[in-house]
Amino acid sequence: MLNTLRKIVQEVNAAKDLKTALGIIVQRVREAMGSQVCSVYLLDPETNRYVLMATEGLNKRAIGKVSMSPNEGLVGLVGSREEPLNLEHASEHPRYRYFAETGEERYASFLGAPIIHHRRVMGVLVIQQKERRQFDEGEEAFLVTMSAQLAGVIAHAEATGTIRGLGKQGKGIQEARFVGIPGAPGAAIGTAVVVLPPADLDVVPDKSIEDIDAELKRFDNALAAVRIDMQKLSTKLATQLRPEERALFDVYLMMLDDASLSKEVVRIIKSGHWAQGALSQVVKAHVHRFEMMDDAYLRERASDIRDIGRRLLAYLQEDHQQTLEYQDNTILVSEELTPAMLGEVPEGKLVGLVSVLGSGNSHVAILARAMGIPTVMGAVDLPYSKIDGIELIIDGYHGEVFTNPGPILRKQYTEVVEEERQLTQGLDSLRALPCETLDGQRMPLWVNTGLFADVARAQKRGAEGVGLYRTEVPFMSKERFPSEKEQLVIYREQLAAFHPQPVTMRTLDIGGDKALSYFPIKEQNPFLGWRGIRITLDHPEIFLVQVRAMLKASEGLNNLRILLPMISGLHELEESLHLIHRAWSEVRDEEIDIAMPPVGVMIEIPAAVYQIRELSRLVDFVSVGSNDLTQYLLAVDRNNPRVADLYDFFHPAVLQALRQVVDGAHAEGKSASICGEMAGDPVAAVLLLAMGFDSLSMNATNLPKVKWLLRQISSAKARELLEQVMQIDSPHIIRSTMNLALRNLGLGRVINPAASIQA
Repeated sequence: MLNTLRKIVQEVNAAKDLKTALGIIVQRVREAMGSQVCSVYLLDPETNRYVLMATEGLNKRAIGKVSMSPNEGLVGLVGSREEPLNLEHASEHPRYRYFAETGEERYASFLGAPIIHHRRVMGVLVIQQKERRQFDEGEEAFLVTMSAQLAGVIAHAEATGTIRGLGKQGKGIQEARFVGIPGAPGAAIGTAVVVLPPADLDVVPDKSIEDIDAELKRFDNALAAVRIDMQKLSTKLATQLRPEERALFDVYLMMLDDASLSKEVVRIIKSGHWAQGALSQVVKAHVHRFEMMDDAYLRERASDIRDIGRRLLAYLQEDHQQTLEYQDNTILVSEELTPAMLGEVPEGKLVGLVSVLGSGNSHVAILARAMGIPTVMGAVDLPYSKIDGIELIIDGYHGEVFTNPGPILRKQYTEVVEEERQLTQGLDSLRALPCETLDGQRMPLWVNTGLFADVARAQKRGAEGVGLYRTEVPFMSKERFPSEKEQLVIYREQLAAFHPQPVTMRTLDIGGDKALSYFPIKEQNPFLGWRGIRITLDHPEIFLVQVRAMLKASEGLNNLRILLPMISGLHELEESLHLIHRAWSEVRDEEIDIAMPPVGVMIEIPAAVYQIRELSRLVDFVSVGSNDLTQYLLAVDRNNPRVADLYDFFHPAVLQALRQVVDGAHAEGKSASICGEMAGDPVAAVLLLAMGFDSLSMNATNLPKVKWLLRQISSAKARELLEQVMQIDSPHIIRSTMNLALRNLGLGRVINPAASIQA
């Protein structure tokens, strides 16, 4: 059964559209189950009815015509109950409904399983039998497994169909929504410009061409070039390989001359497709065919065909380099965005970013937040190679992408974009004003930085210091560990740019989702693995060089603060402090006169919350890393789109932990700051002020919004709101309560403008 399942899923994955995919499903499942009927009913979101979309065994003329609501028929029952239904005599069930056009009166037994994708019921997979038959547990389990496996495939095929539209006249092009991870806040409306990786058959977009002869010539040239390459390789390796190993090159040459492969590509080109798309289509079909073969030797040939396909594609791309036309409102889309891709877009044209892979912590997401470009990361279900030139709306607050938006959604988001623009202009005047509540409580607002480009943005928005300088960013931009002198230059720039304001430098925090190409860490569970202080304590040579560079960079400026990440207990902290003092002694021995800077501990692991007083006694300050602390308290990987919606810093457990940290640090006479997304959320900032945090550190983009709101409220009112929400047990109700209270005070203008659309 597992082998059958694998083959069906592979075949369905290779289907060119939803109709073909459903046809394969009903045919193969019927064969595998040895039943007389297999049908797929899909839920139409517009009519909220289950529509027969494919069948083997029922009357094919009924496809698209037979439908039922969730409260009628056995199919409706399976969908509304969201569980399988196994009946030996279906017609005796009170929910049984007869449709004459399907000819189903002859079928007695019924087994149905819901097709569910990301909690959304998409449809029902049904098998039926003429005789009375109780399908056994194994058969039921197989159908449930089948429907679970196919849910993602159907969702993808459905979305691709929605994006492409159903006809050249544009009929049937519907709005579709894809969920990712918020990368950088804000909303944008624009045109998708897809950047493709080199020679990847899976991401070649569909493209029509006019000059068929020119396209055929390009394909011929690519075939000739790869033939020459193969012959050269064979000759070059003649002395190193045995004849049977050299035969592989003959196999490649035979494949290149294989009429079925090249003829199919030529046929598709002649139908008006560009060579790259035709090649991708044919190679993928051949690969899938070989992968499904039972013979191990033949299965291996799939990789040979894939290799040939990539080599041909590389020549076609070289001959036809991807020339991107950047529209006025470009939304850059790629499988994996890189900072270099951002740099290619002419100034003023980039309004948004979408990356299929990557997390809210990726280099690109950090850069996007600093630049104020709305971004969605981790949009794994988005068939991105199909959306070039299509209108998109991206919502960086909720991590959502809308393709082919309808007039209502477009109007709503146009208002959001305009609201944001006006708000940003209105907040510029706050730059020189202090962040002070109505009753006189000061709250220093600091920034998170990592790139030198962040400095100008931070100062333009009135930052009073740096609460978190990510030292890993310079490490990530090199191909080796930077030397002490190289680090000294970078750190000095930051310290001098903000002098005399404080600059908090976090020691190297790699691991998790922050990798260095020259220091790869492969782990099953990187977030609970070798990362942060654990790496640098295991490599004191890296830690000492970095701390020495920081200390030397602060000479004559004395505005350095050192922050230690991922501390889980006293032993790690004591060891770190010992190394810092050793580095300080070494620098003093070089006759560089530097005072010992304040050293702080990052509270981002639950263990540190429970030891807050003991840790506070050993350091000069504490700083909460709200992103990681929320992630670890809730056991939610915030970079995983499947569970990202469970990640919420308004969760009561997070609020209780934060209060405990502030109270514990203050009890030992130490200051407590907080950095991360929570500090930059204006609504959350009100609660953090009420808890007693001594400073907030955030992305420069969010700073004016936070300052505006805190200047409009009294600390007494903030404490009143905090006491109110601490009695609530749901993060959603806490957020709604805060939003409502602020709106009632006339302070709703900095609340996420897209929230009303979601509501």
